[in-house]
Amino acid sequence: MTRRLQRTLAPLALLGLMLTPLASAIAATTAPATVTGGQLQIPLGADRVTVDFVAPDVVHVHYLPGGKSGPATLVLDPKAPNAPLADVHVKNEKDAITLSTDAASVRYDRRHGTLRIDAPGHAGLLTQADLASLRSGGFTLDHAASDPLYGIGGYTAFQDDVSAGLLRDGKQKIMAGEQGHAGAPLVWSSAGYAVLVDTLGGQFNLAHGRIQASGSSRKDTDYYLIVGAPKTIFRAVADLSGHSQLFPKWAMGFTNSQWGIDEKELLSIVDTYRAKHIPIDNFTLDFDWKAWGEDWGEFRWNQTKFPDGPDGKLKQMLDARGMHLTGIMKPRVHVDTVEGRYATAHDFWSPASKVGPDYFSKKPIRELDFDKPAVRAWFFNDHLKHSFDTGMIGWWNDEADDIGSDTQFTNMERSLYDGQRAYSPLRVWSINRNFYLGAQRYAYAMWSGDIATGFHSMAGQRARMLSAINVGAMQWGMDGGGFSHGTPTPENYARWIEFGAFTPIFRVHGEFGQKRQPWVYGPVAEKAATAAIRLRYALLPYIYSYEHTRHVSGVGLVRPLVFDWPNDPKVRNDVASWMFGEGLLVSPVVDEGQTTKTIYLPAGHWTGWFDGKTYAGGQSITVPVDAKGWSDIPLFVRAGAIIPMQPVMDYVGQHPVPEVTVEAFPANEATHFTYYDDQGDDYAYEHGAYFAQPLTIQRTGEGATVSTSAAEGSYVPPVKTYLFKVHGGAASAVTAGGKAVPRAASLEALESGQQEGWTTGTDRFGAVTYIRVPAAQARQFALVWGHAPE
Repeated sequence: MTRRLQRTLAPLALLGLMLTPLASAIAATTAPATVTGGQLQIPLGADRVTVDFVAPDVVHVHYLPGGKSGPATLVLDPKAPNAPLADVHVKNEKDAITLSTDAASVRYDRRHGTLRIDAPGHAGLLTQADLASLRSGGFTLDHAASDPLYGIGGYTAFQDDVSAGLLRDGKQKIMAGEQGHAGAPLVWSSAGYAVLVDTLGGQFNLAHGRIQASGSSRKDTDYYLIVGAPKTIFRAVADLSGHSQLFPKWAMGFTNSQWGIDEKELLSIVDTYRAKHIPIDNFTLDFDWKAWGEDWGEFRWNQTKFPDGPDGKLKQMLDARGMHLTGIMKPRVHVDTVEGRYATAHDFWSPASKVGPDYFSKKPIRELDFDKPAVRAWFFNDHLKHSFDTGMIGWWNDEADDIGSDTQFTNMERSLYDGQRAYSPLRVWSINRNFYLGAQRYAYAMWSGDIATGFHSMAGQRARMLSAINVGAMQWGMDGGGFSHGTPTPENYARWIEFGAFTPIFRVHGEFGQKRQPWVYGPVAEKAATAAIRLRYALLPYIYSYEHTRHVSGVGLVRPLVFDWPNDPKVRNDVASWMFGEGLLVSPVVDEGQTTKTIYLPAGHWTGWFDGKTYAGGQSITVPVDAKGWSDIPLFVRAGAIIPMQPVMDYVGQHPVPEVTVEAFPANEATHFTYYDDQGDDYAYEHGAYFAQPLTIQRTGEGATVSTSAAEGSYVPPVKTYLFKVHGGAASAVTAGGKAVPRAASLEALESGQQEGWTTGTDRFGAVTYIRVPAAQARQFALVWGHAPE
């Protein structure tokens, strides 16, 4: 070969070398694909990609290097569905293979090597063009550029700027984060889809109609494409990453946390709550409860501050007052103690943690590695069991978010959850300072970290809460009143309590020496705060029913407005208001001295909770605000709402509730609510010991209907009757099964009777028909409107 010929061919050879990987990739993605058992298998040379439905609305895409799968991360529930659906329709054509269900379809284009996700009436929700990119741990999905995107992560306690609200774009790191951050390898759109990646860490890049995922912790990139409305998405996310267990019923109430306290002050505070009839169920202790720095001091009582703690006498005193006690837990132990030396001998320390002085005890400490099963098994030790037996029945886990791990907090609470469930039938309760998807399986709530006091900080908690919920952290709370930077003003405290009453986890807390009891802030603040706490307790049947809804459906008590109105552009980034269950919209006052507040009400019909004024939805309204007494909470009832309520008590379960009042606001379409109850403190509900009864209302041309379906479950609740308050008219007749229902002369006569019946009256909402209905039975009542009473 001549040198001239060599010079001529060399560039062509180099070009050939450059083209070889590209050609291989193209050949790999266009290699023959097959369908076996409802699963599409696409060869990529020695590797392959499998595509299948694991639920009618969930497509599973899995890259298998060398044809082999790796272990799942903590994101996925070991019980999650992972087998291909058997009843998938397969259409095998020359140019494409399509798998479809009634909810979605996935089309593999043989010629171009692309995947396309469609939904009924919406083609091309998501398109993945380059399957070969899975080899590098990433993938790209194209979507309509106008689609709003949510999820991925929230905000830390110290991020001052939360103006991005709920929407996400640009480069987004996937992480658990620190100090109140909530994260998940999840991005979703109200346009009708979501992407869930099984990874610890990584990154999403959202721009120009594309979702780019990279940096997966798994070599066998594994992800799920979900089709549906927001509530459908979060049901699927719960199915894949795990459903949360029910918290104890007492956890639906109010929690006072305090740092700097002893037994005498604790009992004095509890007695003051009871004397003032300000409801409360839980007191949470900070460092004070522990013998911090002594042998086994991380796990046992400080007998100097709490002399009646170790022998159980304090528990007996608090039990008699209807008060539960929960306490702080740290991920570290003191090195120069019995337990510290044991940890050293057994290699329990986290490699990311170094020995250093504790800021409280000043003695050397180091952090445990909760990713190790041996550490988790050891942590719920005999000393902690004794503290549990003597009253410490819930866990406030703190400071496990500062070693850069996405799993440390999850596995710390996993240790306590597994330990308690093996030791006791009592339900686990915990709050934790960050969140990574999958943690909810371990009775895991989060709070927003060591936030500052003040109105600006309080206002920022709205975006923090709703963005956390948008990644699956449905059990969220905050340090009501603010943790640091001093004492809130009386107005700030009152407004913070009103805000907190409409969050999943309702609690207050402050830094060392700070008090967060209502009476500390003067009579005006105390009155406003007490009214908000009492309203929370009146709504407990409603709230606890949504506790069960979250367990079943993955959607919690609080939900952003976009969950219910995904097509309304005005709620895409609304953090000022949210739904509290299906029936209530709340928009707390968060500005100092505010005299009016403008609130957007989505489509529908709305009624003011406190004044009964009615509003058409799809517009913004302006309402007056009590700038002096701070006594009002902008709260609106949605047409169709079914809201069970009970008499206010000093604590959950103080008295049995034989009759539940049901505020009913019939709409033109039938609406449903499942009234739920169970023992409230154990796991018998997992074995059928619960009571669940669907309730239905609907406005008709001449009146309304009220229906109760047969109850499910073996639990027999205290409730024997429902007193429906059907708003919108005073009936002239009520029938059941075509037979007239007896009419009582008055509401007092109806309530004093033992049988079903009805009467009419007026309240702040206008004309109302009262119907007394036996619980646990299937009944249907027809109301015929008459004239409203004078």
